[in-house]
Amino acid sequence: MSLKKSLLSLCVVLTAFQANAQENTASSPTLKANFRRVGLELSSTNITHSREYQNSPVTQLSTDSQTVVKGVFDFMLEYNRENLQWNNGVYAEYGETKVKPVDQPTEKNENADKILFSSDYAHKMFEFGGLKFGPMASVEYQTEFTANAGAPRTKVARGKAGLKLFDGDIIKSLYIAAVGEYDMTYDPRVSKSAAEFGWRLEDTPRDGVQYSSEGYFRRYLSYSHYIGTDLIYDLNATARMDVQVNTTLTFGPYMSYRYARSREAHVSGSNFTIGVAFTYKDLFNLM
Repeated sequence: MSLKKSLLSLCVVLTAFQANAQENTASSPTLKANFRRVGLELSSTNITHSREYQNSPVTQLSTDSQTVVKGVFDFMLEYNRENLQWNNGVYAEYGETKVKPVDQPTEKNENADKILFSSDYAHKMFEFGGLKFGPMASVEYQTEFTANAGAPRTKVARGKAGLKLFDGDIIKSLYIAAVGEYDMTYDPRVSKSAAEFGWRLEDTPRDGVQYSSEGYFRRYLSYSHYIGTDLIYDLNATARMDVQVNTTLTFGPYMSYRYARSREAHVSGSNFTIGVAFTYKDLFNLM
């Protein structure tokens, strides 16, 4: 699947969705600036089989087991109308550990490094139990602040099209999609196809306490070239509890898990992290 064909298909789908959405103007549109999470995370990480992934561009699989501090920025510009949802966002995280052994130079080790720009569109065709259901499409560009030691800097353009449940009281997003990727990390550049399942859940059992989980599982199906560090499958999941300190600040524990296998490795790599997070959250109505 070529990038041009994938992007052309997404443009056709988005145009069709927009034409249908314009037919229904019963409700006033809303535009919101959602600072989902801006904060610091303190954690302890346990890595398995990291030696097998030392030349992988996936930092979470090649790092060492350690105690870390990480900064996170998760922002979304949300446009909603009765029959559609269009979100544009940026997610960024970076963490590193510096160690200075006696009589040796300081060692620096990245434990998280990701920048993701995204634009997601979902169109409501059915509604039941407070959940909207319909087709979705999205485009993403993923990169990182610095290249991982022994690997080039990640640069991936990605397009998705599928079906999505969204805007429920607990199920904020639940989708299955076909994925087309154009990976510019290595030369030659690689076109890939994959299938993906993803979710974002939120529950507020009482005032001031929120449980949430988000993640995806992606299974790659084809590649235009062989690159040993390309992944065969990739599971990335996070669960957290946020306790409100005041109207915008929260504090609470979280867990994250990354499990993946590359084409050249004999075993899968994993990253299990537990920690606490200090977070700023706020929502602004722009229209």
